[in-house]
Amino acid sequence: MAAPSVSNLDVKENVATASPQLGRSAISEIHSSEKTGVPLNTPWTFYLDKSTPGTSAAEYEACLRKLYTVSTVQGFWSVYNNIPSVSKLGSRYSYHLMRHERRPVWEDPENCNGGNWRMKCHKWDTSTVWQELLLAAIGEHLSDFLIEGDEISGISVSMREKDDIVTIWNTRSHLAEQSNILEKVKELVPTVNFTATFYKAFQTHQAFEGQARGKRS
Repeated sequence: MAAPSVSNLDVKENVATASPQLGRSAISEIHSSEKTGVPLNTPWTFYLDKSTPGTSAAEYEACLRKLYTVSTVQGFWSVYNNIPSVSKLGSRYSYHLMRHERRPVWEDPENCNGGNWRMKCHKWDTSTVWQELLLAAIGEHLSDFLIEGDEISGISVSMREKDDIVTIWNTRSHLAEQSNILEKVKELVPTVNFTATFYKAFQTHQAFEGQARGKRS
């Protein structure tokens, strides 16, 4: 369901001046899609945030906005098509799609033992990479490239001044080295050249001990 406190998210300027919200007509469309659509394996939740370096976890979560939780393929597309494309987001804004209603923060109980693969890509590739990874996530195609016992927790895209950052979250950092996630990513977007790729385990990072904000991307 939609968060009750969100407001308009129509254009880039509104993102900078107001909390996000799906309009009434969009919510009605999503409700209809959710009633009759093809069920997803698990629900997924869209979030939006704006990051500021050096903010605390509490300050970060105050800026985090839930947009909608979808449980069908059609509901996913209804939300995706009714929020601005990543190309319209300003620098330091991020979209997240998280399994169930997990928050896109390291401290969430479902994330604290995990980590994420972070890929820097040129801005002209961001929209393509984001969409392909979203579809692979909700279709559980990424899960096939994890070792047994691990799980994909979410997908994020973070807009930056230069290269953008696309992130794949998993729940068990100690199993990450045994996965073939990056091979799957290259299969999904074979023409994209990432400027950097690396994995970050949350528990091994100093910031996880409370030195910085929740997502810290």
